[in-house]
Amino acid sequence: MRMIKTIAVASAGLLGALTSASAQETFITIGTGGQTGVYYVVGQSICSLVNRGQSQHGIRCTAPSTGGSIANINAIKAGDMDMGVAQSDWQYHAYNGSARFEGEGFPGIRAVFSVHPEPFTVVARADAGISTFDDLKGKRVNVGVPGSGQLATMQVVLDAKGWTMDDFSLASELAPSEQAQAMCDNKVDAIIFTAGHPNGSIQEATTSCEAVLVDVSGPAIEQLVADNPFYAVATVPGGMYAGNPEDVTTFGVRATFVSADTVPEETIYQTVKAVFDNFGRFKRLHPAFATLNEEEMITSGNSAPLHDGARRYFAEKGWLPTN
Repeated sequence: MRMIKTIAVASAGLLGALTSASAQETFITIGTGGQTGVYYVVGQSICSLVNRGQSQHGIRCTAPSTGGSIANINAIKAGDMDMGVAQSDWQYHAYNGSARFEGEGFPGIRAVFSVHPEPFTVVARADAGISTFDDLKGKRVNVGVPGSGQLATMQVVLDAKGWTMDDFSLASELAPSEQAQAMCDNKVDAIIFTAGHPNGSIQEATTSCEAVLVDVSGPAIEQLVADNPFYAVATVPGGMYAGNPEDVTTFGVRATFVSADTVPEETIYQTVKAVFDNFGRFKRLHPAFATLNEEEMITSGNSAPLHDGARRYFAEKGWLPTN
């Protein structure tokens, strides 16, 4: 009888320990983008590093595919996601309540860190007669899925040029995973992508069929860059993609990692620590990360205030600007 009682007490103790461990476990969700894009890799990479340290901090991370920047920001605002990847321009507009966030701004959005540069990229069929952005008028163009930064930035460019979607013979809303094949199947003449490079969708387009990257420049684009601090002139290097030996000039943003001021400081601290304590490993997870450095990731593209958890980690490392 004494043995049975001892076993029962031990079992109860083990159950209590398991229950306590379970209670301390924190689940977080990171919004990403289409599965062929770099946003998806960003989220998956961050989660991989967070989950490697789960036994120390108790955080378990998932990073599902989503519609992209706008969808991620809205999900974080609604409390459906804890963190997400978003273009720097949409971080700015969400925080300031401007552009498509006018009247429904998100003052609680917080910057965590920025990631890679993202040029606004136009890829066209070689036989479509498209050598400049202006040549897209009257063509069949994939402009991106609703909720994506890709589509939102395309609308900004159209506004700057005084165009509308009606200026295209077709404005399709295919996902990044579908657009290259659609172009190679001659269902669209060109695809638009705001993405880090090299990009899988663009590599597919340029290797599966003859496709060319197109300059996005001119007075309207120059004025757009001059008027908005979150934009900058960008270059896609020649030779990065098959059949495209020359540099292509465009403009772009940065991918940024964002959260909300309601997400606990410790959760963000541990997430940032997982990335930057393993920075060499993180940089090897995608070619677009290879040139990243810590200073730029703290200062470039982040227009919302830093989350307290990120600020705490960067302060401990001595990386915050002194001015």
